[in-house]
Amino acid sequence: MADFEFRSLPFRQALLYLRRKLNLPSRIWLNVLREENDWAFQVAGATKAELLTGLRESVDKAIEQGTTLEEFRKDFDRIVQQQGWNYRGSRGWRTRMIYQTNLRTAHAAGRYQQMESDRVKARRPYRQYRHGGSREPRVLHVTRAPKGWNGLVLRADDPWWLIHYPPNDWGCSCFVVTLSDADLERLGLVVSEPPDRGTYEWVNPDTGEVEDIPVGVGPEWTYAPGASKQEQRGQIFERMLSRMDANLRAQVEEASRLTRGSHSPLP
Repeated sequence: MADFEFRSLPFRQALLYLRRKLNLPSRIWLNVLREENDWAFQVAGATKAELLTGLRESVDKAIEQGTTLEEFRKDFDRIVQQQGWNYRGSRGWRTRMIYQTNLRTAHAAGRYQQMESDRVKARRPYRQYRHGGSREPRVLHVTRAPKGWNGLVLRADDPWWLIHYPPNDWGCSCFVVTLSDADLERLGLVVSEPPDRGTYEWVNPDTGEVEDIPVGVGPEWTYAPGASKQEQRGQIFERMLSRMDANLRAQVEEASRLTRGSHSPLP
């Protein structure tokens, strides 16, 4: 999996996406799913408010200042030592997962919000899916359209994007570009019908709930980062908190008072 860094990408929408989130203590990554990540900052297993605040500040710095993965790891080591966190997994894997997942989703959300502007959609009403160069790509992500998704062109308002807008799994580095009518003519591209590769069954290991997930998308990635609206925030938080025990919910309430930036109260 190629390392991803923000070096040249401290753009406003990505920063706003991160800073609107509320710190959310969690036992496992399943405590926060899909579009819930638009409003909650979590690191699986991090239930201490001060620990989450420190990790969040390091992610924020990576986006705003272009902090490298190695620099992030130094911050991580300092925070872990200060807070006495016994995390799971190796240091290399855990730091890469926190760093790259947060940077990629913030980038994707920022780009999504840019592309959703009326001005952009009027001038560039098409979107193209592109493989991002992962060392171990998913077959559908790297295979050229129409057999796969790489190079696939759909209208910007096609509902397919709400489920398949990348990243589409852990480590996925795919991305989307906008296109105009002139671009289609110049590149010899045509607008396709949304592909349907079927579904697979996924059992949530925390709740036992069974879901049908589109092939090519990880079970926790069936959403478009940045697409949920402010008016959905309260309902999303209620759904998250309803899955937590009383002790963890109390920690969320405490963490909300330490979260950076201004946030409306928890629902």
